Amino acid sequence: MNRFKPKPYYKKEDISPYFWPNGKIPSSEEWKKLAENNFKGYKLKIGGLVENPIELSLEELKNLGREQNITMHHCIQGWSGIAEWGGLPISKIVELVKPHSTITTVAFYSFGEGLYGGFYYDTNTLDNCLKPKSILAWEMNYEPLPLIYGAPLRLRVENQLGYKMVKWISSIEFVETYKTLGKGQGGKNEDDEYFDLLADT
Repeated sequence: MNRFKPKPYYKKEDISPYFWPNGKIPSSEEWKKLAENNFKGYKLKIGGLVENPIELSLEELKNLGREQNITMHHCIQGWSGIAEWGGLPISKIVELVKPHSTITTVAFYSFGEGLYGGFYYDTNTLDNCLKPKSILAWEMNYEPLPLIYGAPLRLRVENQLGYKMVKWISSIEFVETYKTLGKGQGGKNEDDEYFDLLADT
């Protein structure tokens, strides 16, 4: 499944009338203050093993480009929903920061918490992040991304289940292997709840 490249086939009229929210809105004071100010002071930190570590505001991210996709979201809890997502292709980030040739994994860190404490994070392969429809979304159904669905940014990698698509993103790190992060299983759910590393749909 990891080899598959998602193809567009949903239309605007297919968008679900209700899209189930999942996860607990962050309780950190940093995120709350940013949300109160409509994320005007937000900076996405991007680093790790890259030639050009950077921090970008939402406006700076939006100036880099924009892609819109209508896709079906699959949750490991058994529900699905169709929504439109708009944001920056992750390939643009890769071009900008220039990861080292040894990089295989991209880690996405959240302002939100894991079920058993600590900030939530998950990883995706660099290959998946470069596939079509892999974006950092700031838009949902043609409106600014709502708080409950992951504002200011959430990940969309469309051949993965929902828990791999981190919401409330605070930073991104390019690493050689997921085994050096957390408990070495590839993400917060993988570390604490025995979820599979490859959540292929």
